Amino acid sequence: LTVLNAGRRYLKAEDLAGKVFVTSGLGGMSGAQAKAAVIAGCVGIIAEVDEAALLKRHKQGWLMEISNNLDHCIARLREARKNKIALSLGYHGNVVDLWERLVHELDSTGELLVDLGSDQTSCHNPFNGGYYPVQLGFEEAKQLLSTDPAKFRTLVQESLKRHVAAINKLADKGMFFWDYGNAFLLEAQRAGADVAKKGANKTEFRYPSYVQHIMG
Repeated sequence: LTVLNAGRRYLKAEDLAGKVFVTSGLGGMSGAQAKAAVIAGCVGIIAEVDEAALLKRHKQGWLMEISNNLDHCIARLREARKNKIALSLGYHGNVVDLWERLVHELDSTGELLVDLGSDQTSCHNPFNGGYYPVQLGFEEAKQLLSTDPAKFRTLVQESLKRHVAAINKLADKGMFFWDYGNAFLLEAQRAGADVAKKGANKTEFRYPSYVQHIMG
């Protein structure tokens, strides 16, 4: 319902065939995103750093395909988008790499490959394993978290700034991004990312919340 209503409200579309939804997280509640994309009829690319969560969703049938290769993900995205095929593709990697690759595609081809975007990393708990920084691989990041939590925190905040910078570039070209109630925008703001709503007070963000703006 969230994905469908986001399409209705922000894309003015009842039919999401050929539309692309990019997000992250395949553990816990976020695991439903892949299934939601297919039910809504769109192309869903969901990034997940933890291979165990990715494989679990694939085994359950909630996720149609998995890949750890961004070239392959972009090729599948283009193919499914062109042919209006419903697809849920799990990218085994950091979502920041995925967002930055989509910016690269926009810069190099002029083509905006994503229509809807969100995030379901556990940003209510970003410095204790809820969000993994793009600068490190999953296992390396887990080790740093236990040996140097202060350094881990710094890397998470740098990663959040990169995360938002990529989203902002795509949103400026017409992608619609929303917050999934996971404190992503709040933690990004605390990290110094550009998420403030222009001309509004500092408690308002430039992107909507699914609770207030989409489901409400």
